[in-house]
Amino acid sequence: MKRIAVLSLFAAAAFAQSWRPLFNGRDLEGWEVKGDGMWNVLAGGTLIAQAVSGPKAPFGPWPVQLTDKQYLQWRQTQSWLYTKAEFADFDLHVEYLSAKGGNSGISLRDSTRGKYAIAPEPDYDKTPAHWGYEIQIYNGIKTKYPSGSIYLFAPAEFGHEKENDWNALDIESRASGIRVKLNGHAVASHAGDPARPKTGPIGLQLHDRFSTMMFREIKIRELK
Repeated sequence: MKRIAVLSLFAAAAFAQSWRPLFNGRDLEGWEVKGDGMWNVLAGGTLIAQAVSGPKAPFGPWPVQLTDKQYLQWRQTQSWLYTKAEFADFDLHVEYLSAKGGNSGISLRDSTRGKYAIAPEPDYDKTPAHWGYEIQIYNGIKTKYPSGSIYLFAPAEFGHEKENDWNALDIESRASGIRVKLNGHAVASHAGDPARPKTGPIGLQLHDRFSTMMFREIKIRELK
């Protein structure tokens, strides 16, 4: 029995490749920006996402006259940073930092690469969470889908997130389902939607024009 157990461990080790950096900590090599956002690398290897400053709003001379829809479309337009490569079965580790209430997410298997989340006319029924899957980041907010949730599918167990500090997400993405840990605690899992893709890019979200997000230690372990 011991021999069988040892062989099983070796088989599992052979099945999984070694961890490797998905973000090199120096530049955006291997990634592509989608939408109106600034993605820069700080000294020390932290990735920071911020809204583009300047006259990007549909505002004319004062007094400003625009509809609620125009303002919402401007304010809520997203920016995404996607891997150029696509992945099937893998483990992903991402650390993030945002202010309390900071809203972001990690996209899995989104074949549109954020196309419908971007101005001038975003379609909120076709954002990445509706095509592939989004692992929610919503720092310190006890809502239906708090940080670690598989958005629209599996609400996360609340209470394992650190406010005003770095947090770690560990995501297992398999054809058979998705499992999420937040700071080492299993918080969400789901078998997935059979109609949705089994492969695709990995994306990081800048949720809107009033958001700032930071990411670091982004690494992946693919399964053969």
